[in-house]
Amino acid sequence: MSLYTITGAQLAFGHVALLDHADFSLEAGERVGLIGRNGAGKSSLLKIVADLTRPDDGLVTRQQNLTTVYVPQEPEFDTDDTVFDAVAAGLTHARALLDEYDAVANQLADEPEGAEHDALMSRMNTLQSSLDAVDAWNWSTRVSTTLQQIGLNGEARVGSLSGGMQKRVALARALVVQPDVLLLDEPTNHLDFEGIRWLEDLLVSLRAGLLFITHDRAFLDRVATRIVELDRGRLLSYPGNFSAYQTRKAQQLEVEQVEAAKFDKLLAQEEVWIRKGVEARRTRSVGRIARLVEMRNQRAERRNVQGNVKLDVGQGEKSGKIVAELTDVTKRYGSRTVVDNFTATVMRGDKIGFVGPNGAGKTTLLKLILGELAPDEGTVRIGTNLQVAYFDQMRAQLDLEKSLADTISPGSEWVEVNGQKKHVMSYLGDFLFAPERARSPVKSLSGGERNRLLLARLFARPANVLVLDEPTNDLDIPTLELLEELLTEYDGTVLLVSHDRAFLDNVATSVIASEGGGKWREYVGGFTDWQIQRDRSQQMALDAQKEAGKDAGKDAAPGKDGSAGRNTQRAAKLSFKEQRELEALPGKIAALEAEQKTIGAQLEDGSVFAKDAQEGTRLTERYAAIDEELLVALERWDELENRRK
Repeated sequence: MSLYTITGAQLAFGHVALLDHADFSLEAGERVGLIGRNGAGKSSLLKIVADLTRPDDGLVTRQQNLTTVYVPQEPEFDTDDTVFDAVAAGLTHARALLDEYDAVANQLADEPEGAEHDALMSRMNTLQSSLDAVDAWNWSTRVSTTLQQIGLNGEARVGSLSGGMQKRVALARALVVQPDVLLLDEPTNHLDFEGIRWLEDLLVSLRAGLLFITHDRAFLDRVATRIVELDRGRLLSYPGNFSAYQTRKAQQLEVEQVEAAKFDKLLAQEEVWIRKGVEARRTRSVGRIARLVEMRNQRAERRNVQGNVKLDVGQGEKSGKIVAELTDVTKRYGSRTVVDNFTATVMRGDKIGFVGPNGAGKTTLLKLILGELAPDEGTVRIGTNLQVAYFDQMRAQLDLEKSLADTISPGSEWVEVNGQKKHVMSYLGDFLFAPERARSPVKSLSGGERNRLLLARLFARPANVLVLDEPTNDLDIPTLELLEELLTEYDGTVLLVSHDRAFLDNVATSVIASEGGGKWREYVGGFTDWQIQRDRSQQMALDAQKEAGKDAGKDAAPGKDGSAGRNTQRAAKLSFKEQRELEALPGKIAALEAEQKTIGAQLEDGSVFAKDAQEGTRLTERYAAIDEELLVALERWDELENRRK
């Protein structure tokens, strides 16, 4: 039986139907990723499931005594509370029952035998049953255990925590309730890479039903066992993770386009028939006319796929070949070293991603590269003819009182992009803003719409260096994919700070990563390439330490027969064990590739998630693990083969 079911739900704001006879259900243990365009109504659906609002029409059923907890996108706390108190607030109902139980017990001790005594005894038994049901007796231990699991200091003040740590407090407040259904709205916001990985591991291990909204495609791939898309008022379900959804969605849209084309062709034929001469009108069928009227109504009601953003960046004149050259650069703030002896060269056309924990100094390093901040030590040489355009994650560049049109083109009704003049209304239309909204103030826009407006403003100015600070926040997936395509084809230089792993993989040609202690290092490739190279470097360093320890314990003195010289010569060749390993490696690589191909076919089919969600998750994790095993095996084969030669 489903934990929660909505049948025929309808919800509208003004003339826009957010839910149009939509159906939805959530099974125990399911992890459902809810996706859709900005403004489609995802948060509204989440609030309906959380019982914070009701649909205009439709049937809602839930299991008896179902516990549902909702974690909003921006959780609110009393900043003076300790973390312990903030998390314990999730058990307010249980603590209230316990307080009432204590009060009734005290009254009962002073009440003589009689009707009042019996009433108090009855109330006490009822409270005891309720306390047993919610396990309220050990609420303090539950809070402490949850804090320990999530890695929080219960004595810290909530107001002193970063956005990422406050997100953890909100999750702890939800999990301490031990809910049957957990609802999360953009749970990865404010989390860095380590925080996102921690959250993925936490959610995959949960037994509760999970419904969450996110635009992080890598997160959806790892966590979701089913994708539900809110598309033009309908809820469409796709078994499997996000990769499986992409395949099925593309097939569905192709079928939908063919059916719509057939319908439009038939409607056009009927319209020609109804407009024929007098002779045809005398003999026309009443039934056929009725069908034409019905088809016209269907066509009017058909809600087409929402258009996509049309992105085009204003290309400035080419910058110099070298954008920036940093040599032994160091930057400190007080006793803290943010950048320590860093050397790098940024060339024209580079697309560099900056990764590291929150507060590592990514923004400081960006400012050093652009010459906005002077280093304490070392030199920074800035290239010639730089035209820099900024995308600010805090949207500080937006004046909330200005209209959309004035934000894009103050004092003019025209925008020039790549030498072509465009009316500001048409340009805003490219970013999915209707003409009637052009005079609306910026403050009337949602978070995703403000990000779209900031992109429109950014791309309306000629630039050869784009600085993008968390550009993916609040953007829907189709817009993200278009932005990736634009940046990939962009001839200028891109400096990118983002926690969206898929976005970094698809855009960045190199990554500058924080190694801790103010140390930064550049890696070739995107986020996944950086992870593989970093893990390999760490493993090699560990292996080198072990080897050094072994060598230190050996007697290095040469024997009387000159055996030291012969041992050195022999070390350059393969041992018998290494020779056998080399012979076995091609077979091992072939077996791994075959296993990955088989798993890929199962995941693409998607039925495994419907039959056994845990098996689907295991296969997804195994598919990713094989990638790393293949890389290690290929490198080992290359190393042994070179030594053999």
